Amino acid sequence: MFYSLSICWVSFVSLFIIALTMVVSGFYFVMHDLVYFIEWEVLTLNSGGVVMTFLLDWMSLVFMGFVLFISSLVIYYSEEYMGGDININRFIGLVLMFVLSMMFLIISPNLISILLGWDGLGLVSYLLVIYYQNVKSYNAGMLTALSNRIGDVALLLAIAWMLNFGSWNYIFYLECSKGSMEMSLIGVLVMLAAMTKSAQIPFSSWLPAAMAAPTPVSALVHSSTLVTAGVYLLIRFNVLLVDTSLGSFLLLFAGLTMFMAGLGANFEFDLKKIIALSTLSQLGLMMSILAMGFPKLAFFHLLTHALFKALLFMCAGAIIHNMKDSQDIRFMGGLVNQMPLTSSCFNLSNLALCGTPFLAGFYSKDLILEIVSLSYLNLFSFMLYFVSTGLTVCYSLRLVYYSMSGDFNVSSLHPLSDEGWVMLRGMMSLSFMAVVGGSLLSWVLFPIPSMICLPLILKTLALSVSLLGGWLGYELAKFALNYELQTLRLHLLSSFMGSMWFMPFISTYGVSSAPLHVGIYVHKSFDQGWSEYLGAQGLYSLFTTSSSIVQNWQNNDLKTYLISFMIWVIILLILMAF
Repeated sequence: MFYSLSICWVSFVSLFIIALTMVVSGFYFVMHDLVYFIEWEVLTLNSGGVVMTFLLDWMSLVFMGFVLFISSLVIYYSEEYMGGDININRFIGLVLMFVLSMMFLIISPNLISILLGWDGLGLVSYLLVIYYQNVKSYNAGMLTALSNRIGDVALLLAIAWMLNFGSWNYIFYLECSKGSMEMSLIGVLVMLAAMTKSAQIPFSSWLPAAMAAPTPVSALVHSSTLVTAGVYLLIRFNVLLVDTSLGSFLLLFAGLTMFMAGLGANFEFDLKKIIALSTLSQLGLMMSILAMGFPKLAFFHLLTHALFKALLFMCAGAIIHNMKDSQDIRFMGGLVNQMPLTSSCFNLSNLALCGTPFLAGFYSKDLILEIVSLSYLNLFSFMLYFVSTGLTVCYSLRLVYYSMSGDFNVSSLHPLSDEGWVMLRGMMSLSFMAVVGGSLLSWVLFPIPSMICLPLILKTLALSVSLLGGWLGYELAKFALNYELQTLRLHLLSSFMGSMWFMPFISTYGVSSAPLHVGIYVHKSFDQGWSEYLGAQGLYSLFTTSSSIVQNWQNNDLKTYLISFMIWVIILLILMAF
C-alpha cells in the first residue's frame, strides 16, 4: 500500500535530518576548535576564474542547524495551518527559497555571495508578505521592500569600496586593517545595512507591517532568518565596532529601539504585532550587547531567542485559527480552559521571553544584564537596558492576562479547542527546546563560566525590575485603565507610545509627502503649464497657424500672381518714367 507524500512532509524530514547533522557538526567544531575554508572554482576562462568561497566554522554550522531545525518544524506546522490553501505548494516553495537565501548568507565570507543571500531574503520576504493578496498586504510588502533597499544599497557601496583592498573576502584583512579610513567607511556601510535588515531606529516601521504575511512565515522570519541577518552580519564584522564611535552610535540606537518597542507593545492590541514588537525589543538587546564588544553573547541570545520566538508565533497562529482570524486580544480570554495544550506552550514561550530562571531566555538574558552591570557604561544606556527588561515582562504578562485568564469575551457559543495534532506536535517539539535549549547551548558555547562579581543591589536589579514589570503588566490588563488612556486627556500620549513614536507615519507619509507635493507642482506648472505652451502643444499651434497661412496663399494663388504682376508693372512704369 502506497501513501502519497506531501511536499510539507518531505521538506520537514529533509530539513530536520540536515539540521541535526549541522548542529552536531557545529558542536564538534566548537570542542575541537576547527574552521574549514572551502573554495569552489565555479568557472575558469583562460587566466580568469570565478571562485565561490564557503566558511564552515562552529558559528555558521550551529546557526545553520538552528535555522533548518526551526524551518522544518514551521513547514510541518504549515501542513495543517495552510491546509485549506490551494496554493500551498507555492507557499512551501517560497519558504524553501527563503531558507536557501539565509544559508547563502550564513556560510559566505565574501561580500558578493553575502549580497546574493541578502537580496534573496529581501525579494522572497516581499513575496511572502504579499502572499494574501489584498491592499493592506501590498502596502506592507512595499514598505518592507523599500526599507530594506536602503541596506542593499549600503551593501553594494561597501562592495564597490572594497576594491581598495583587492578582494571581497573580508575575513582575510578585517583584523589587520581595522584602523584605516577605508575600513571605517566599510564599517559605516555594513552597520547601515544591518540596521535596516534588523529594523533598528529609524528603520523600525517595516517589522510590524510585515505581520501581513501568514503566521508560519512570521514564525520563521521573526525568529531565525530575516531580522537576525543584520545581527549575524555585524557579528562577522564586530572587529570594526569595538571601542569606536561607531559602536557607541549603535549602542545608543539599539538601546532606544529596545525601549521604544517595549513601550509600544504595552499599548498594542493586535496579537501578532505585540509579538513582532517583542522581537524588535530583543533585536535591540542583541545589537546593543554586540556594540559593547560581546559578539559571542549576542550570538547566544540570537539562538535562544529563535527557539522561544518561533514557538510564540506558532501558538499565536493556533489561537488566531480558533478565533476565526481575529487577532484582537480584547476578544480573547479564558483560553486556558478551552485550549490547554496551546496555552501551556504559549505561557512557556512567554516565560522564556521574560527570562524566567532555567528556561532558554534566562541563560542568555541574565548573562547579558550581568555583563552590562560589570561594564564601564554610561547611566543612560544602563537605564535603557533595565527599563526595557521590565517592559518585556510587562507586555508579556499583559498579553497572558488578556488572552488566558478571565471569561471568554466573544460569543459563548463559539466552539474552541486545541488545533490538530500536526500543529501541536510542532509546538511541543519547540517547547522542549525552549526549556532545555538555553542550558544546552550555555554548556557548549561557554565551557568555562564567566566570573561575575557584583554587589547585591546590582545582582538583584534584574529580578526587581522584572517583578515591577509584572505588576505593571497586571495593572495594564485592566479595562478601566485602557478606557482612561483613550480619553482626550491622554489620547496623544497613548497614540504616540502605541504607534512606535509615530515612526510608521514618518517612514511612509513623512518620506513621500515632500516629493509628492513637488511632483504635483511640477505637473501643474510644467507638464500642464509651460511645457504645453513651449512643447508639443506650442509647436502644434505654430505649425497649424503657419500651414493655414500657406494654405491661404495656395488657395488664392491666381489672384496673388495677378496682383504681384500688376505691382511689378507699376514699379517698372514708374522707373521708366524717371
